Amino acid sequence: MQAEQILKIVQDVLDERKGQNITTLDVRGKTSFTDYMVVVTGTSDRHLKSLCEYASEKLKENGVKPLGMEGDLGSDWVLLDLGDVIVHAMTAQAREFYQLEKLWSVDRAKESDAG
Repeated sequence: MQAEQILKIVQDVLDERKGQNITTLDVRGKTSFTDYMVVVTGTSDRHLKSLCEYASEKLKENGVKPLGMEGDLGSDWVLLDLGDVIVHAMTAQAREFYQLEKLWSVDRAKESDAG
């Protein structure tokens, strides 16, 4: 399955399951380990875990085997590794603290300043 198809399934599941502030980062050309990162806010540790579990189950139904999931109940960040797509499900506090969107957009800002 193509990365874009996996991404669409993930986005749909996160939206259906009430994930908040779903943001997709296209990191092709910035890193070799994935093409897309999806950052989503959940309302509790249980919500974070269930968002990733539902996405994982839906992809398994479509023939995609997740590479792994990190984080559990009590975590404020759950990561679902799907190869070409990585899902970061975070509490609002963790998302504010780590600012992944800002982290991954820094290179682009530096490139435009240098040009």
